[in-house]
Amino acid sequence: MPATRAAPRPSRAIVLAAGLGQRMRPITDTLPKPLVTVGGKTMLDHALDRLAEAGIEEAVVNVHHLAPQVERHVVERARPRIIISDERALLLETGGGVKKALPLLGAGPFIAMNSDSLWIETGQPALAALIDAWDPRRMDMLLLLARRAASFGYDGPGDFTMDARGALARRSGEIAPFIFAGVSIMTGALFADTPDGPFSLNLLFDRAIARGRLFGCALAGTWLHVGTPDAIAPANALIAAGR
Repeated sequence: MPATRAAPRPSRAIVLAAGLGQRMRPITDTLPKPLVTVGGKTMLDHALDRLAEAGIEEAVVNVHHLAPQVERHVVERARPRIIISDERALLLETGGGVKKALPLLGAGPFIAMNSDSLWIETGQPALAALIDAWDPRRMDMLLLLARRAASFGYDGPGDFTMDARGALARRSGEIAPFIFAGVSIMTGALFADTPDGPFSLNLLFDRAIARGRLFGCALAGTWLHVGTPDAIAPANALIAAGR
């Protein structure tokens, strides 16, 4: 639900583009997964275009696997402005990657986005809805969620249940109705007591759940899970059809 008062709005983001993309092999033996083309442009450009449309002024892009290719791809991009966070020495996973980039993200709230987060919108733009729903009085983190029943290419059991207030809990049965869609809003304060080196953002999700402060915002549209080479062609068809 929308916040009841004006909250600081994210103006910066980090796009997590450092992963190995192992399930996308053999393509990712020579091309980083963020630069795989789906629907006429790279996954990374889908993410950066969404951020630009949402008014994000500056985006950190972290790099590790085939890093020079990613750096060359974004060097001339104007919106959002790009800053590279270099993880060539050690791949830090999602949480560690965000933590390393905190000095580049500033003191306010920011968006963290997987570089392969793809969706087709049928209602309010997803990032605008997420930003409107952000309320730090109630939330440590706010996640963009996809409805499991309205997703493409996903055959897992789901991740979360969500109550009427938007508060999240981990899947407790065989199936949960919502999937984490790879986008969240948070602040750097959450990382004060986190490990050095690699760790997953799931650590922060679970801490926020324990405090009753992990919330979700459901995507109005279709989330696309493009994890293997075989998923690319059908995803292209869905994007072309706009559904």
